Amino acid sequence: MTSVLIVIGVTGWIALIISLFLYRKVVKQKSRIFNGLRHEDDLGPNVVVIGGGTGQSVFLRGLKHYTQNITAIVTVADDGGGSGVLREDLGMLPPGDIRNCLLALANIEPTMDEVMKYRFTEGALKGQSFGNLFLAAMNGLYGNFEVAVYKMSEIFAITGRVLPVTLEDIKLIAQLKNGNKVKGESIIPKEVKSQQSTIERVYLDPVDVKPLDEVINSIANADIIIIGPGSLYTSIIPNLLVEGVVDAIKKSKAPKVYISNIMTQPGETDNYNVLDHVNSIVKHTKENILDYVIANNEVLPKDIFEIYQNDGATQVLLDKDQKEYLKSMGVKTIEENLIEIKNNYIRHDANHISNVVVDLALRHKNDTGK
Repeated sequence: MTSVLIVIGVTGWIALIISLFLYRKVVKQKSRIFNGLRHEDDLGPNVVVIGGGTGQSVFLRGLKHYTQNITAIVTVADDGGGSGVLREDLGMLPPGDIRNCLLALANIEPTMDEVMKYRFTEGALKGQSFGNLFLAAMNGLYGNFEVAVYKMSEIFAITGRVLPVTLEDIKLIAQLKNGNKVKGESIIPKEVKSQQSTIERVYLDPVDVKPLDEVINSIANADIIIIGPGSLYTSIIPNLLVEGVVDAIKKSKAPKVYISNIMTQPGETDNYNVLDHVNSIVKHTKENILDYVIANNEVLPKDIFEIYQNDGATQVLLDKDQKEYLKSMGVKTIEENLIEIKNNYIRHDANHISNVVVDLALRHKNDTGK
């Protein structure tokens, strides 16, 4: 992989040049965004979003239009794709989910956004994202992943901040119901399908992983804590397994909200309903840390449903029995039409969910006076 390292070294200089070019422009953009805001409260409620993967970044894209106070806490258990290559070659934390969140919250021109998302199609960098290389270059330049993320946040004038849940090198391990163990986030769904055995639990290696101090502080200062949306076992739960994170969530007086997935994930949550997702979170945390569940109640059009059904996915919906059981757990349910369909691809309607979340946070602040 020598050629990859050579290109990454060159990319470091490219990244530095781009950062110098962008700096003056994005600072002006940022000043316009915050122009006229007189007090921190004017920035909107302080929303902490815990997760990873596409679901988290899609939600953040909508959320930044409803509040300026956002902290995205992101898993670093990813070991597949371009992130996995950089993790293996450079010994750095996986940049993929962090990059997606930074771009979701960025205030940059559409062209630069496209550049950061660009994936090389041939050569030594085939399949690699330029945004990953940019973050790798910043990591090499500053010698610290936390500083690299912070500097990239400044360059792109992001709304809020993005935090890796830990700076430690971790692996995600799944114990299947057949007794076998699968090591590596990227291969867990494949092995579940191959072995035809569902996930019993997941855990981190090493087990005693320490969180970033700012992760705990951000949870303590949150007006609302959002868990999800995202892959249950590979994006959400890994964050909750980091030492101190669940304790911080429990201590917080802010409402804790789980945003349920719209569809099951083949090889991960086959045949799960909303309650199954919640029960898995409880099982892994040993605590019922949720106050609310936001779930979709729109039934998919038949043609769209069949596309996903052919891949082994089904809708994640609530029914009366689930709602009663959640109520007995002290969990309130909020049902909304959460679906947005583009090019036959289902995703969460980020604007609608953001409106629900911010409204819930503001109502809680008004009710408690905090």
